Order: sequence, then structure tokens, then C-alpha cells
Amino acid sequence: MELSLTLITIGITCLISYYGWKNPEVMERQLFVPYLIQRNKSYGRFITSGFIHKDGTHLLFNMFTFYFFGSVVEQYLMYQFGASLGALAFVVFYLAAIVVADIPTYLKEKDNPSYRALGASGGTAATVFASIVLMPLSDICIFGIFCLPGFILGLLFLGYAFYKGKQGDDAINHDAHFYGAVFGIAVIVLISPQNALYFWDEIKSFRLF
Repeated sequence: MELSLTLITIGITCLISYYGWKNPEVMERQLFVPYLIQRNKSYGRFITSGFIHKDGTHLLFNMFTFYFFGSVVEQYLMYQFGASLGALAFVVFYLAAIVVADIPTYLKEKDNPSYRALGASGGTAATVFASIVLMPLSDICIFGIFCLPGFILGLLFLGYAFYKGKQGDDAINHDAHFYGAVFGIAVIVLISPQNALYFWDEIKSFRLF
């Protein structure tokens, strides 16, 4: 198996998450806590929080998803910019997605000392939706059973994330999912507006039956 940046990112995330589980005080310093970020200017938490996860299930879900879609975005960026610059673009894309996805939550919760979040959801969502723009008709399967074309599942996911983000009635940072997805779409379209035209043409050609 070729050692790609996607696999390296997964490996680093797994190691840091595992280390955090064994060292709770270290994990506490990495958490995304808007109140402390504002008060202590600890802006590094925007990034470090994306490399720790609550538990094995949380880590597995994010990294399993990232594994399947990260390689698509990685290969696309290398095709667009060449191997070296494309690799750099992929790293910047992933890290920027984690940060950008958390900015709305930071603005909303910066005066709330009890709010905490963690996980790579913003970066993962950005990667998934960048892939959907590139391959809108490719099926995405949930638990390997329920499959839908990417653009349909993507629209459903965006609607759900937006609604749940407004509700704010659980412990999941749905805003990070939503804004990470929007970031992923925007980056791919900005790199080449032609991707938006391709996406539209693919959707127009779609037939359910």
C-alpha cells in the first residue's frame, strides 16, 4: 500500500488521540474551548482539537470516512498543482478546514466557559464534500447498506447539519460539519470554476430509474 498523505494524516491523528486518552491533562490542553481561546489567546486549540477524539468510535468514524475521501482530494490537488505543491495544498486544505469550520462555533460560544469540542469533523466534512463536487454521482454508502449518489446524500446531510446546528440540543458540533462541508465545496470551485459546471452537468444527467 502506497504511503499517502491521507494515511499519514490518519496515523498522526490516531497516535495523538491515543496519547490523549492515556494523558487526560494533555487532552484538556488540546480541546477546542472558545472561552479559553479568547481569554488566553490559545489559538493553537483550533488545530490541536482536530487531532484528538473522544473515544475509539469517534476516531474510527472520522478516520474511516477520511480514508475513503481523502485520497480523492489528495490526488486531485496533486493533478492540479503537481506532486510537491499539491501535497502542500492538501495539508493546507485539511488544516484550514478544521480551523474555518470551528470559527462560527468560536464566535457563538466564546463567552461560554463550559463549552468544549474535539475531533476532525470539520476537516472530514470538507474532504467528503470536495469529493462530492468532483464525483457527484458516485454512490456513498452508510454502513455499507444504504447507498445514495453523493450529491443527494450531501444535500440531506447539509440540511440536517444546518437544522441541528440551529437547535443546539445535543453535544455534537453540527456547525463544524456544516461549515466544513461548505469550505470543501468552495475550495474546489475556487481552484477551478469548471468543477461547478461539471457538477451541474452531472446532476442534470442523473436519472433515478
